[in-house]
Amino acid sequence: MASGRTANQAPRGDAGAPLGEQLASIIDSLPPDRLTLGELLDVFGDEGLLLLTMLLTLVFLIPVSIPGVSTVFGAAILLVGVSRVLGRPLWLPRRLREKSLPADKLRPALTGGLTWVNRLERISRPRRLGLFVESRAVDVVNNLAFIAAALLLMAPFGFVPFSNTLPALALLFYAVGMIQRDGGAILLGHLSNIGTVIYFGILIGGGSVAARELFQRLSS
Repeated sequence: MASGRTANQAPRGDAGAPLGEQLASIIDSLPPDRLTLGELLDVFGDEGLLLLTMLLTLVFLIPVSIPGVSTVFGAAILLVGVSRVLGRPLWLPRRLREKSLPADKLRPALTGGLTWVNRLERISRPRRLGLFVESRAVDVVNNLAFIAAALLLMAPFGFVPFSNTLPALALLFYAVGMIQRDGGAILLGHLSNIGTVIYFGILIGGGSVAARELFQRLSS
C-alpha cells in the first residue's frame, strides 16, 4: 500500500466548486506510487460516480499509453452505467476493486486530461436542450449509450490512434451532461459514440481488406 496520504483520505472538495477544480483537488491528493480502484471509489462514494467516471476518462484524452488501464477503467465505467440503469449502488468485483494502479504514471495523464474538462465546463449550460435529459425514458437511453461507450473504450484497439480518445470523449460528455442536466453535452456524447462506431468500422473493414490482399499474394 502506498505510504503517506492515500486516496481514501483525499478530500472530495467543495461540491459547489467547478468540476475541474474538484477533480484537480483529488488528483493532487493521490498517493505517490500505487492506488486501487477501491480507494478511488471510497473517495467519491455512490453519489459521486459520474465525477469518478470523469476522472477515469481523463487518462485517455491525451496521447499516452499505460498498459491495461483501458480494460480496468472501462470495466469500472461499464459497471457505473449498469448501476445507473438498475438504480442500485455500484458493485465492483473484488479483483477489480483491489487492482493496483501506478499512481505515479496516472497523475500526469490525469492532469493533462483536465484541459478537456475545463474546456467543456466553459461551454456547458445547465438545463440546455431538455429534450435529451428530462424524462425517465431518455435517462434510460442515455445510460445505455453510456454503457455502449464504456464497451467501445474496452475494445482491443488501444494501439490505434484515437481508438480510446473517441469513446472517452463520449463518456466525458455524458458524465458532464448528466451532472449538469445539459442536453447539449448529452448530444455531443451521442455524436462521439456514433463517430467511434464509424471509426471502428473503418478500422475493421480496412484490416479485413488488407488481410485478404496479403493472403492472396502469399497464396499466388
